[in-house]
Order: sequence, then C-alpha cells, then structure tokens
Amino acid sequence: MFTTEVTEARRRGERRDMIKLQSSVPETNEKEMTMKKPGVIKVAIFWMVFMMIFPVFAGAQLETSKEGPGDIGNTTGFPMASEAVAITSGPKEHLFASYYGINSWSADQRYVTVLETPIKYRLPDENDAATLGLVDLKTNEFIPLAETRAWNFQQGCMAHWLGTFPNSRIIYNDMVDGKYVSIILDVHTKRKIKTIPYPVSAVSPSGKEAVSINFSRLRTTREAYGYGGDGQDARLGVQFPKDDGLFLVNLETGKAKLLVSIHDVKEQVPEVPEEGIEYFNHTLFSREGGKIFWLARAIPNRNTTSLTVNRDGTNLRRCFPDGWGGSHFDWLNEDDLMITAKYKAKDNAHVLFTVGRDNYKRLGNGLLDYDGHGAFSADGKWMVTDTYPSKGLYEQKLYLMNMKTEAVLPMGRYVHPPVFRENGKDAQCDLHPRWSPKGNMIGFNSVTTGSRQAYIIKLK
Repeated sequence: MFTTEVTEARRRGERRDMIKLQSSVPETNEKEMTMKKPGVIKVAIFWMVFMMIFPVFAGAQLETSKEGPGDIGNTTGFPMASEAVAITSGPKEHLFASYYGINSWSADQRYVTVLETPIKYRLPDENDAATLGLVDLKTNEFIPLAETRAWNFQQGCMAHWLGTFPNSRIIYNDMVDGKYVSIILDVHTKRKIKTIPYPVSAVSPSGKEAVSINFSRLRTTREAYGYGGDGQDARLGVQFPKDDGLFLVNLETGKAKLLVSIHDVKEQVPEVPEEGIEYFNHTLFSREGGKIFWLARAIPNRNTTSLTVNRDGTNLRRCFPDGWGGSHFDWLNEDDLMITAKYKAKDNAHVLFTVGRDNYKRLGNGLLDYDGHGAFSADGKWMVTDTYPSKGLYEQKLYLMNMKTEAVLPMGRYVHPPVFRENGKDAQCDLHPRWSPKGNMIGFNSVTTGSRQAYIIKLK
C-alpha cells in the first residue's frame, strides 16, 4: 500500500559504487593485452576476488556500526527504516492526540496517545466527543481512557506526557461545564488527578508548566485549530486585548499569569485594518523550557509574525525581518530554532537560526525549500519533515534529513484523497510527523487507505 523510496535510493548508491570500482580498473588496448597477458590476468583475478569479498566486509561494518538514533544501516549514513505500519484500524478514524512534533510516546515507548472518532470529513464541534486512548505497541490494542469535547483534526486534544510522570500521566484538553479546561490523568488507573481551569497549547519539558491561549478566539480566526462551544471569552470586539494572550500556567497550583498580551505585540506586527483582529497560535517551549515560541497572526488580511520570549516574560523579540512570516517550527536545542518561513521574504524554506541573532540558514541544500512540518530527534542528529498533498497525484511525502551533512532521504509517499480537503483544513489530514523519545520511531497520520489512521516507521 505504501511506496517507499529508501530501497531504491540504496540501490542507486550501490550502482554508483560499482561504477566507481569498475572505472578504476586500468584501461588496456588489444596490443597491450597480447603483450602483457599475465599482468592483465592478475589484475582481473584481483578485482574478481575484491568484488566477492567487498559486500561481506561492508555488511560486517554496517552491522557493527552504532551511531545516531538507531544503528546506521547503509553507506549513506542514514538509519535503516522499516515500512510504515498502521498501529490503528477501522471502522473508526484514529489520529495521534496532539499536534505534530509533540511526543506521543510514554518514556518507555510502550504506549502512544491516540484519538478515536466516527467523524471523517467535517470539523468537529462541542457535541462531538472523541475517545482519548492509548495504543499498546506490543499488541496494537486501543485502550480507551476518557472522552474529550475540546479537539480538532489538526491538533487533536493537545495531549502531552508529563515530565513529572513520563510513563503514567498525561494532560489533555476538554470541555467541562461549558468551559475549556485541561485534565491531568493517570493512564493506568484512568483516574483524573487534577482539572486545570485553562486549556494547554504547550507543556514544558519538566511537566510543571504549560502555555495557554484563547481557543475560542481561534475558532473564529483559524477555525480548524479552535474548539466549538465558546468555552472561553473570544473577545472578538477587541482588536488587541490587554487581558488576553500568552498565559503561563503552573500545573501544580493551577494558577496562571499573563506573560505577553496581544496588545503587547501591537508595535511588533503589521498594521491590522479596522475590521480585523490579532490572535495568537502555535506555541512551543524550548528544549530546556527557558524560552517560548509562538505565532501572532491577524484576519481578515492574514499576516504572521514569529515571536519568542523568555519564560519569565523578558526578552520579547521578533524572529525575522519584515516579510518573512512563519508557519511551522521546532527547537533544535535551548537557543537554536527552526521555522518554515519566507527566506529573505521570497521563498519558503526550513530556516534555522539562533534566537537573538540573524544567522539564518536554509536547511536541506535547496531540497527543503517549502513549508513542511519539521521536527528534530531528541539528540538533534535528524530532522523529519513532510509535504502537503501535490496538485496532480495528491501525494504527501515524508523526508529525513541528516543534520550534520544535510543529506535528505525520501521515507515514503502517501496519497491524500481529495475528499478530505473539500472543506479546506476542517478534515485535512497532514502527515504531522513526530519522534519517539529514544529517536528510533517516527509516527504520523495518514488517509492513504481512505481512512484516517496512525502509523509508525521504525529506525535501526
């Protein structure tokens, strides 16, 4: 069902190696062969023997190599990749329970968080409860945990494993008594430990803090990313509200403070027409939790400004000059950030830079000059990214990039039937790749079979 390009890439590499070996044999003409026949025979025998033992030697080297997030499995320096395997199945639809790049695995990598729903082609609302559950990767059994009414196809219910209890507790968004909240749940006892009066959009690596934004405002400004039911005050009559924006939530006390208001960024963003409003979306803590990234956007004339701030509210700054915008993102480490943006205000690219500096670098040597969902492995050695469906074949592609060499390896092609895009983003199924904690698995969503399911590729 899946078309993977890894095997063909390796075959091409082997053919190139053969060509190099063959081209290094000394050229001889017929006269020289007649005069130096014994020497020619010796050379021919040498190369015959070498070609017989070379694959064995190379294979031994590959089998004993122990580098990167999994053993290096071929001469290109990439891990060996399995076929993509579905970990869920119909008749219901399934998707990873959070946005791309967010860890869906327990620390021991036995369980992943997944949503289950009968909805297929439309945007869910507050009346459409999805079932949040775990998939046991030893058996592929779906284990129901709870229902949630605060979810969408793009970001799930923003489920995160908590760093304080990485094998047993998760936090996820829900709607309770007409209000959006987040709930801390023990996945083994199914006991709800605590209800936080704020929905989460990002959780710190420590598991002790979260970022909250206004999902009701999002329902109007970016419908496919918000929740139905007016669980927060959308403040639609205020263009740049002073009391809404980026909240830092203490998950131990349940209290929150406004870190950056939407009004605080008014001078940092493009002018908004009188009928327009500004809003925040797409937040992410840095690898050690000291910084926060997010996007400030506006409607009806959509524009985007990429921003960062320290977790204590200091050093609010733009990431790019005018016209670069920003779309998707991941932190490589505590200071270096990748954002897909219009490089030099011209073409989309995966742009890596250090926060506070203008050392912008396009990743992928020109092969990744588009808007993809890039995510780094925990050790920073690899970046996985994807594409949107192509216009003719409706194919989404998955790529793996070596951060040291910037070599790019095709991982697979997956058809996205057009019916899933008839309502725009409402039911669109982006691949949205994500890494396991140990870096030896990549998970993604796909509708390539005509049903939305979760998949895993194993690396070794």
